[in-house]
Order: sequence, then structure tokens, then C-alpha cells
Amino acid sequence: MPCAIAFVLIFGLCKRVNVFEAFVRGAKDGIKMLYNIAPTLIGLIVAVSMLKASGCLTLLSDTLSPLTEKIGFPSELLPMTLLRPVSGGGSTALLNQVLSDYGPDSFLGRCASVIAGSTETTFYATTLYYNSVGIKKIRHSLFASLVADFTAAVVAVVTVNLFFLQ
Repeated sequence: MPCAIAFVLIFGLCKRVNVFEAFVRGAKDGIKMLYNIAPTLIGLIVAVSMLKASGCLTLLSDTLSPLTEKIGFPSELLPMTLLRPVSGGGSTALLNQVLSDYGPDSFLGRCASVIAGSTETTFYATTLYYNSVGIKKIRHSLFASLVADFTAAVVAVVTVNLFFLQ
């Protein structure tokens, strides 16, 4: 870290940039951006908390599990797969639960790890990045992102099956 800071300072001095002024201007812009996106992020955090506390995630998972088991998708991974586009922290907690219950080298542990690494917190990313640049119409990109998350989860199970011959 000290080397990176020294590099930035030396580079700025070589380019004849007032490094301190540039830093202060960047900090001000960051605070303005935080002010603009904070209400949306707070709303998203409250919605995720309500989703987990209400039992809606469990109900949805229980409803979809007969269908997912027919297509070969483990029902134990469904809560994590459903929560992943909404909350990175919540899905990581569910990943830890799968790893502690079944083990990291189990089929479910491997699938959960691949799903965690190949999907995105879609709603968080959409909220943060689109709000920061003022994009309001997100319908098609949100749908495409959710389809990509679903595809990544299904392909994760298929890939683990192929590589580990389950």
C-alpha cells in the first residue's frame, strides 16, 4: 500500500498535478455520489432484511423445490440461489451454512461455491451503478442480468457434475 501511494504521488508530481487538490475534489465528488445513492441503498437493505425475516425466501424455496429437483438442481441450494441476486452478505451466510452442513468437498459444497463465484448481486449492482450515473430505465438489462444469474446457477451444477463425475 505505501508503494501504491508513493507511485500516485510521484506520478502526480511528474505530471505537475496538485495531488492534494485532486484528492480533495475526488473526496467531495464521492460524498456527493453517496448522498445521491444512499436512499436507494437503504431501501434495498431494508427490503432484503424484510425478505429474510418474513420467511418469504423459505416459502418461495419450498414452493420451487419440486420443480428444481425434477431438473436436477439440488433444493438445498435454492435459498442461496434466490438470495444471491438480492444480497451478497445474505447469500454468503447461506454459502457458509451449506459448507458447514455438507462440507466444502461435497457435491453441494462445490456447487454452492461455483454459484457464489459465478453469479452477481444483480439488484445491488443495478441500484448502485445505474443510480450513480442517473440511468432510470433498467428493465431490459435487469431481466438479462437475472437470466444470466439463473443460467450461471444451472451451469454451475452441470459443471460440477462434469468435473467431479457425480
